[in-house]
Amino acid sequence: MAPADELTPDVDPAEFVELVAPAMRQAASIARALEGRVQNTPKEGEPTAVKQALTVADTATQEALLVPLAEHFPHVALEAEEDTETARMFPREGPVRVVCDPIDGTLHSYLRGEGPYGVLVGLERRGRYDAALVALPREGLFYDAVRGRGARACRAGGEPGAARFYELGTRVLVSHGMPEAVFEAVRAAGFDPLPACGGAVAVAPLVKGVRAGLRWGSAPEGISIRGRIGLLIAREAGLHVRALGLRDFPDDVSTFEPGLVVARDEADLDVLDAALALARP
Repeated sequence: MAPADELTPDVDPAEFVELVAPAMRQAASIARALEGRVQNTPKEGEPTAVKQALTVADTATQEALLVPLAEHFPHVALEAEEDTETARMFPREGPVRVVCDPIDGTLHSYLRGEGPYGVLVGLERRGRYDAALVALPREGLFYDAVRGRGARACRAGGEPGAARFYELGTRVLVSHGMPEAVFEAVRAAGFDPLPACGGAVAVAPLVKGVRAGLRWGSAPEGISIRGRIGLLIAREAGLHVRALGLRDFPDDVSTFEPGLVVARDEADLDVLDAALALARP
């Protein structure tokens, strides 16, 4: 009998991006249209308010992503944030997995308006992402990448092109829950910290006016599997992607790392790493 991996059809990462990109735009439009019009209906059994946060927008956005996935890639395993009807159609385990977060930053960014929120989809094969898509609906920005083929970006209604660098800004996106000491250190370095969801932090230097991103993920998970989706885009765009201590951040989806620095300018790394270290318990 053939191994399970041989029985599961593979997914071409470039084809995956092209087929999922229209669904990303629809999902972002749904999230944007419902922004400010939905209430938090907390999920039961989750340990924190952040994990509990759930809105109609989360489920509607996820369904917009999963319906075309079910049509084109019904055999892939799925790691989805919400327990929706379409999510139950996919296997939970397999050699090829799609990871989806329909609204990253539901509580702080989406409901409270504290910085950018995101829509995230990644294609994981052999323990690492080979394709990634990130949307920042409020900013009207869309990013995608295929491993080894570079990163692309576009605005709502536009056609994707090679991700570009803007003039270095002063903003630094900082993940929610960071201690005030981190914000103070960023300000002392001459930058302007802005709270943001993890997906936005991962692609921060690709946003006009934003210089870098900082994130801290608490144990036991550290930077989560969803929080790593945008890092493929960052790497393919040529950004610095570092763990605490300025080590290269792991390329896989599971190696534990609590700290993340994403920057365009190598000269910023030391001061950003010093600020991030203040988040350590």
